[in-house]
Parts: sequence; structure tokens; C-alpha cells
Amino acid sequence: MAGDRTALVLTGGGARAAYQVGALRALAEVLPRGPLPFEVVAGISAGAINGVALACGAQDFAGGAAALHQTWAGLTPDRIFRTGALKLAATGSRWMRDLGGGGLLGGNSINYLLDPAPLRRLLTDVLPLARMRRHLKAGRLHAVAVSATSYLSGAGVTWFEGSDRIRPWQRSTREGVRARLTVDHVMASAAIPIFFPPVKVEDGWYGDGCVRLVYPMSPAIHAGAERILAISVRHGRAGPGGPGAPDGAPLPLSQIAGVLLNAVFLDSIDTDLERLERINRTLAYVPGERVAARELELRPIPVLALRPSQDLGKLAGDEYHRFPSMLRYLLKGIGVTRDSGSDLLSYLAFEPVYVARVMELGYTDTLARRDEVRAFFRAEPRGGRALTSA
Repeated sequence: MAGDRTALVLTGGGARAAYQVGALRALAEVLPRGPLPFEVVAGISAGAINGVALACGAQDFAGGAAALHQTWAGLTPDRIFRTGALKLAATGSRWMRDLGGGGLLGGNSINYLLDPAPLRRLLTDVLPLARMRRHLKAGRLHAVAVSATSYLSGAGVTWFEGSDRIRPWQRSTREGVRARLTVDHVMASAAIPIFFPPVKVEDGWYGDGCVRLVYPMSPAIHAGAERILAISVRHGRAGPGGPGAPDGAPLPLSQIAGVLLNAVFLDSIDTDLERLERINRTLAYVPGERVAARELELRPIPVLALRPSQDLGKLAGDEYHRFPSMLRYLLKGIGVTRDSGSDLLSYLAFEPVYVARVMELGYTDTLARRDEVRAFFRAEPRGGRALTSA
């Protein structure tokens, strides 16, 4: 492999992030055995969970990918959020009280639908962060970064831990802050708005990083990446139009919410890739010696994006009947059924059958591109380019 610093970028998507796990298992088979081949790991939302887990096992890529696969294979909804009928009913009743009472009924307001206490316990068990720091200290890793959204400032915040050569950065709507990463940082990055509560980190409240980080490859570039492999959970842009509502009925809230969540979680990586391609076309007209001399504050950063060959949202509808009955009842109130609202459902579909299907798809899709993956790691960093001040 080339000696340049390679980054892994993992975006969010709730249960859809199982696709990343399958893709990583395939990468571990395609590439030579050994340590993690990514010196920089940048994760957002559920991708932050997968990224930090890999970083903790950086001494053995295949072993780390297998352990991550085993963890996901054992997931059920009650290992992510509390699924008891009484707990869900109490949450639903508080929502109805706050919305219907207009604040006149008093009491503490509620800002989430699901209690992720089980997820926190799971992450505490499966993320040996002290081991990750040993890898950073030994130079096996250059940087690990997780991103969240500040509910107080509205800015995107990337917390990073790694080399002293990495400098914090500040942009109009995002910043990079050196921090000692904890489970709180990972929980904050993965706190899907409305579904999960904000997470307190130091003096701020934070939620899912995909909300504000419109350039998901930016943290990796700031951390010194010289090439990037990104794993998306979106199979491709849908064409215009689509099936209409039955009998001209109004669109259910679930479908609107699904589109909004897709815009937050799935579109950013494609937007960032389009930006890189646009820079590539522009730099094709710039003399190579000027680029090499960094006169334009540019440097070459090849990017390879892996993505699903099928729509992961549509796969979730098949698992609707497996959801806890009280959760189905609450979701049905906003229009979620087996045949409607599957995009929204896919973010919460931590059902073994769905997770297994999505992981298998990630595995087979990546194996189908094994030659492209090997060529990407062998190539010199001159294919794609990105702004160093991303």
C-alpha cells in the first residue's frame, strides 16, 4: 500500500449503519491482513459508533471488523432504547399533555420519543477507549474524530483526539475542538433529533452531527487525510416524481418526516462528493507544478465512496411487524405502516433480520468492487482533490 495517510469517513443513518459493518468486514477480507489501514477515522452519528469501535481495535482490522459485526448481529430494539409498554406509553402521554395542554398543565416538558439508556450501557461495554488512546500514542492512529450539533449555538462541532500537529479549526457554522473522547461524545453524535434526547457534554447540549455537518469529509481533511474512503448508506438519488398518495389523500406525516431525515442523514455525503468532483474539474486546468507547490492552498485527495446497491429504506418495511407493539402504536399515529413510512422506520429498525440483511448487502456490494478497492489503496494520491481548508 502507498504510504500516504488514509482516512475512513462513516456517516449516520441509525440502523442503516449496519451497511457500514458489512462493508468493513468485506474490506478486511479484500485488503492484506494487519492493523487498521486507516490512520484517520472520522464518524458522524451511528458512523461515530462504528468508527470509534474500529479505532479501539486498530491493532487488528479483521478482528475489529469481526467484533463489530458480532455486536450488530446481536442487536435488538431493547438494546438501543427502552421498549417497555409502560415506558413508551408514559413518553407518549407526556407528548400529548405538552402539545394538547399548551403548557398550561405544567410539569417537565419532554424533547424525545425514546430513551437510549440501553445504548449507553452497550457502548460502555464495547468501546474500550483506553485501548484507542494507546493506539493513538503508539502512532498506529493519527486521529479519531466524532461530530455533533450544538443545540445552543446551532453550530456543528467535531471533537477530535490525536496528533499534536492537528490544529483546531473554526468556520462559519462548524468548528473542530480537541477533546478527550468519551461515551458522552459518541452518544451526542448519535442522538437523532426528536427520537433521542440531547446529550450534555461539559456546558453544552448536543444532538446528531449530521444535522449541521454538511461536509462530512471535512474533519478527515483537517486531521491530515491524504486519501479518503467514505461509506454512504444511500443507494442513489431517486428520480423525479414517484407514487402519489392513495385516492389523492394528504401525505402522512411519516413520509414527510422520512424525507426530512433523509435530507439530514443521506444527502450530505453526496453533496460533499459533488463538491470534490467540481474542484477536480476546475484543477484540471491548473498547471500541475502550481498545485504541487500549493500555491492555491490545494492538495490532492483521492476519494472512493462505497454505497448500497438497494434502497435500505424499502427493506425496513418488511420488518414492521417485528417492532414492539407499543412503538408500532405510537408510530402508526403519524402514518407509519408496513407499506408507508419505511424511510422513517429504517432509522429505528434494529431488528436482527433487518440488520442481518443490511450487513450482508454491505458485504456483497463491497466484495463486488474488490478490484476498485485494491487499486485505490495502491494508487498514488493524485486522483481527486479537495480544499485543505475544507
